[in-house]
Amino acid sequence: RSASHLYLGTVPSGMVLCRYSPPDAHGVTEGMAFLIVLAALCFLMFAAYRGYSVILFAPIAALGAVLLTEPSLVAPMFTGLFMDKMVGFLKLYFPVFMLGAVFGKVIELSGFSRSIVAGTIGLVGRSRAMLSIVLVCALLTYGGVSLFVVVFAVYPFAAELFRQSAIPKRLIPGTIALGAFTFTMDSLPGTPQIQNIIPSSFFGTNGWAAPWLGTLGSLFILVVGLIYLESRRRQAAARQEGYGHDLVNEPAAFDDGKLAHPLVAVLPLVLVGVANKLLTDAIPRLYGPTQSFVPAVVGKAEPVVQEVSKVAAIWAVEGALLLGIVCVIAFAWRPVTRRFAEGSKAAVAGALLASMNTASEYGFGAVIAALPGFKLVADGLHAIPNPLVNEAVAVTVLAGVTGSASGGMSIALAAMSQSFIHNAQAAGIPMEVLHRVAAMASGGMDTLPHNGAVITLLAVTGLTHRQSYRDIFAVTVIKTVAVFVAIAVFYATGLV
Repeated sequence: RSASHLYLGTVPSGMVLCRYSPPDAHGVTEGMAFLIVLAALCFLMFAAYRGYSVILFAPIAALGAVLLTEPSLVAPMFTGLFMDKMVGFLKLYFPVFMLGAVFGKVIELSGFSRSIVAGTIGLVGRSRAMLSIVLVCALLTYGGVSLFVVVFAVYPFAAELFRQSAIPKRLIPGTIALGAFTFTMDSLPGTPQIQNIIPSSFFGTNGWAAPWLGTLGSLFILVVGLIYLESRRRQAAARQEGYGHDLVNEPAAFDDGKLAHPLVAVLPLVLVGVANKLLTDAIPRLYGPTQSFVPAVVGKAEPVVQEVSKVAAIWAVEGALLLGIVCVIAFAWRPVTRRFAEGSKAAVAGALLASMNTASEYGFGAVIAALPGFKLVADGLHAIPNPLVNEAVAVTVLAGVTGSASGGMSIALAAMSQSFIHNAQAAGIPMEVLHRVAAMASGGMDTLPHNGAVITLLAVTGLTHRQSYRDIFAVTVIKTVAVFVAIAVFYATGLV
């Protein structure tokens, strides 16, 4: 036992264990620990905003905080926590990123994106391009498609639609963020996204908790968000800005003659959503809670045990994306196969960059959450007296610090859910309201510049924080305000 706040021990295997206890005069003070965490967060946000690689700067920021807090733990935390969480994320989600990127690429190569754009313009008019993209994103995310997959899938025809409508490309990220990262992610009752599922295990609720509050919050986000984006479009039109020039990551032009019918073109998108739902229900029934097998190797081998419940949703998305890719190729064999070799290389390269960016963020959040300064942040949030405001602020602050909606909410609820429940019961607040407030708050300030989904969105669209983050941040503010609107509606009307 050291003189400060590091405890060392051993287990039978000889592995060294370490954990923090409260620092004393020999270690950093609580105030200094908090400033170190804040400095690491600000440094990473600054690096991301200036366009530096998060893959490089996330470990620098995280380990810099560890160095200033407890220098002896830099190497153990890098290997045992940062890299463990980073690799664990890639193990689970890289196939989703890769299949999502390939799906988006074949939609682009097939000309389906142009067909969908043409059909959308004919249906809602050229002036409502942003509404069209928001609705398509909302349909996919509410259907259970991963937010990252939606970015890859929607971008090709969003770019085509914005180009034909003479809307600046820099507004695409804000538009996709409104459709995919907000109301269908955690506000609208019944959404299958993980941010709406996590609170159920803490409050004994389900994904349809507080339907009125969720629906009203969703309408607030949708209406205010569209008003904001439309004002930005009008400003650009007044300056005669146009789509833009010298842009990168532009979808390849389709030059294979007649376009497919819009209903055929949209079929793969619908198929992915429907298949994801069906597979999500079927996989647990087919495999059961666990599956095990013994590798066919020489000598004694331990059985490999897979907990199906932890990966069923991921398997469902992967299977749905594979079906979507096959569907596109079946309907557009010639144009897709002619350029598939080069197109798939570009898609995989994009998936590697996007997944590595997000995985680095995941590792950063894990290290920051293990530091004493982060505990000080979590403990300080207990001081807010109102139960719902306390929960909303705690969840959204921790989601912002970690750069992850699900990660921040999991940390907040694991540490404070019993306190939330006790205070809510004393105030006569139903558990369904706690569920909805926690879910909505998780998707608020999580989209700060260092957020993995934000970095992925900008990387896929070929834009920078300087060009497009302003609109993403505006959507973030609208989403955060919506949580407190829902709280106000509950106290004013009692609606649940």
